[in-house]
Amino acid sequence: MSVPLIEVRKASRILGGEVPTTLVADIDLVVAPGEFAAVIGPSGSGKSSLMYLLGLLDVPTSGEVLVDGRPTRALDEDARSALRLSHLGFVFQFHFLLPEFSARDNVLLPMRALGRLAPKAQEARADLLLAELGLKDHGWKRPDQLSGGQRQRVAIARALANEPAVLLADEPTGNLDTASSAQVLRLLREVAAGEGRAVVIVTHDPTIAAQADRTITIVDGRIVGDQARAAG
Repeated sequence: MSVPLIEVRKASRILGGEVPTTLVADIDLVVAPGEFAAVIGPSGSGKSSLMYLLGLLDVPTSGEVLVDGRPTRALDEDARSALRLSHLGFVFQFHFLLPEFSARDNVLLPMRALGRLAPKAQEARADLLLAELGLKDHGWKRPDQLSGGQRQRVAIARALANEPAVLLADEPTGNLDTASSAQVLRLLREVAAGEGRAVVIVTHDPTIAAQADRTITIVDGRIVGDQARAAG
């Protein structure tokens, strides 16, 4: 049996203070290769908090998050950052592209940080990703010269730059029109279909969740439903 890409074991995240706040509680979750999963729930239910734990952007107060079978809770920030850079990709509602850089340079940033590829190979991969996402002639443009849908596609290209095993998307279509949302969703599905990869998307949109292969429902910080879509 293959090792899960991400496994969460009894993870809770509690903020301290006079009145402690529980963000998520007793989460058990496995993300396997090939999955396209949606995380849904009311506003403030803990969807994004769960995403931050999956993406090693936050550390559980108790429990464990394993990435490719490796426990992460005890890692220092440098080790966590290295694991994020090599294994995980992120797409958010706001693209967070660096405005002073071209689309191409934005895609190159994570590859330069990881240093896995030689510079020429990095440039070739950036050009390939932009071309595959319909942006072949837009790599030289800065983000303010692109449409909202184009900026989000650049963000997806950047997220895929280091060939992550898991792509985590937090409301990636929240600021897009219907046509651009459909395009981004199609691209994310194609990513999930890639060999050995998975996509986990946080969304408040039931029409998007309905297209996922698996729907994880979180309420008051706890998973209350985890259902695979019926075949056919």
